[in-house]
Parts: sequence; structure tokens; C-alpha cells
Amino acid sequence: MTRALGIGIIGCGNISATYFKLAPLFRGLEVRACADVNPAAAKARAREFGVKPQTADALLDNPDIDMVINLTVPDAHFAVTKAGLEAGKHVYSEKPLALTIEQGLELRAIAGRVGRRVGCAPDTFLGGAHQRARALIDEGAIGTVTSGTAHVMSHGMEHWHPNPDFFFLPGGGPMFDLGPYYIADLINLIGPVKRVAALTSSATPTRAILTEGPRQGEAIPVRTPTNIHALLLFHSGATITLSSSWDVWAHRHGPIELYGTEGSLFVPDPNWFGGTVEIAGRDGVIAEASPWDHPFGVPNDHRPNGDFANYRTAGLADMAQAILQGRDARCALDRALHGVDVMRAVLRSGETGEFVDMITICERPAPLDPDEARALLIQR
Repeated sequence: MTRALGIGIIGCGNISATYFKLAPLFRGLEVRACADVNPAAAKARAREFGVKPQTADALLDNPDIDMVINLTVPDAHFAVTKAGLEAGKHVYSEKPLALTIEQGLELRAIAGRVGRRVGCAPDTFLGGAHQRARALIDEGAIGTVTSGTAHVMSHGMEHWHPNPDFFFLPGGGPMFDLGPYYIADLINLIGPVKRVAALTSSATPTRAILTEGPRQGEAIPVRTPTNIHALLLFHSGATITLSSSWDVWAHRHGPIELYGTEGSLFVPDPNWFGGTVEIAGRDGVIAEASPWDHPFGVPNDHRPNGDFANYRTAGLADMAQAILQGRDARCALDRALHGVDVMRAVLRSGETGEFVDMITICERPAPLDPDEARALLIQR
């Protein structure tokens, strides 16, 4: 790599701190400016991390910015990414890429016309655990994957977020907020989806904010399903049950289980990069998969409930290198667009009671082995 790409962040909310803190771990990235609809938020982040605060328009006009990170709320993702492309910048967006397949297709057309790249989170499937699972599948360790389950269930976001309103509006809910992690990992592991069916509901029409603060106890409306049970048919022939709910107080389901002709694979939470991968053969004995030295599986995020591997911005770093090397990025637009297609189809099936076919298709991303992951890091 001959140079670093100048990065500008638009959206200085909670998630922006993660990008500011983790971007310096990776080659080819230099965060130079930030902007927010609330100028005070941009100034606060700029002071905290030593970058230049700007308005969004000024950041898009800044010749030192090669790539924009779009960290706005979901219903602004399309407009901000479109503006970035039209300003001649590459754009990497937080999930979801857009709220409709039509918006995603428009972004793809604009990117092609202006000769710029679009990437999109999540990048957690690049983690050591998920790449270990990918390698085991590619090696044929469980034979052909025929079926499986994926579960992401809790009692919602109002327990910890001081302003959780957008989580319960269109573009939020457990499907659009947490579903991207699971769908991206399933695409990584077994490929694109062909057809879906779903049942959707919501337990209550409103939620009460439980987080301590000035809004504690305030009721907020629920305008998107909070309980989704879907069946995904993949082009490979595999069928996966996906349950995503914020109406569950407790459960014992594993995050992802894949069942093959020669055994079963147990994959940890795709909201994180690490965790324990387990495998069973025809004897049915479940054991931890043999480890490998993948840098994105090493815990680096120490929290009261445990130590986690958190390398968010790995997808951004891979995209930066892909731009400079002229290759496909692992978190490229087509895979994010396919994820949006899957999520919209699931919600549409819940509304209509009918099976829904995908409009898009994508390739599995290239695997990221330990040496390739180390090459993304400044310190190997």
C-alpha cells in the first residue's frame, strides 16, 4: 500500500467512538474530519480524537477526504451515502445500507457512474471465530450444509439506550438492527439467499424507556415488528430458521447452528468477532474446534460481562486496501444490498403471508485467513 486514505466521519453518536478508537489499528486509514447534524457533537468528538470538526457539506467538499464513513441514523443512510458518492467520495456505511431495495439499487447505479466504491457494515463475519467456521465448512468438515438455525433474541434496546426511539421505527427493529450481523455471517458461511417466508408481530404498541436519565419512563411508539420468525432458502439448497425478537426475556438457543451431511457446527454470536466454535461429527459428540492464530479472534474489548474481540473497522480497512489494490472488498455493496433484500423480503412476507423471492444475488466474500488479517493491521 502506497498511502493512507483520508477518512471523514458523518454522524458522531455512540457508534462513532468505536470507529475513532479502532481505526488507528489498521493500515491505510487516517481519520481527518468529522461532522454531525448537531455541531456540538462533532466538536466534542473532534476534541476527543484530534480531528477537524466540519459541517457535512464542508466535509464532502474537503479534498483531504477520500472516503466517508456514514454513521447517521438508518433512515438517513441512503441520503448521506448518495451525497458522498455525488461529491466524489468512496463511502462506507453502518448497517443497513438502505431501507429499501430500490434505494440500494440507486446507490449501486450512482457508484458505477461516478467510479466510486460503497461498502457497508457489518464486518464481524471477518472475525477469527467466523472465519474459523468458514474454513471448516470449506474444508468439508461437516459435509454439505443442509439446514440450520439462527437466533438473536432479547427484550430490546430501551433498557440501555437513552434515546431508543429509532430502534422501534421502520428501518429498526430486531431484523434491521441485529439481523444484518446474522445474515452477513450466513452469506459468508453458505452463500446467498433465494427465497424467504416469515411470521411477524409485536408484543406491545409502545415501549417505556428504562434507561436512567431525563426520558426514563417515557412511552415511545413501536412501528416495526419486534418478533420475527423466518425461513430462509439458500441457493445452495440449505434451509435456515432465523428468529429475531425483542419480545423475549430469556432463552437457551445458540446464535447459529449449521447441520451438514457429516456433522454439525456451532458458531458464536456474529455481533462479535471472536468466541468459541464447536463441531460434532457423525458420532454426535460436540467438542471445541481446533484453534488457529487469527488476530481478529483475540479479545481486546474488556467489559463488566466479559472480554470480547472487537475489530469493527476491519471491513473499512479491507475496503481501503481493495480500492488501492483494485480488488473486490469483502464488505462490498452487492453483499450489503443482498442483505437488505433478505430483510425487506422477510418483513414483506410477514405482512402478506406469502413466500418472497430475492431480487438480488451476490457472491460469498473471499475468506480472510490469519495472514491476510494480519496484513490489515499496523502492528502484526
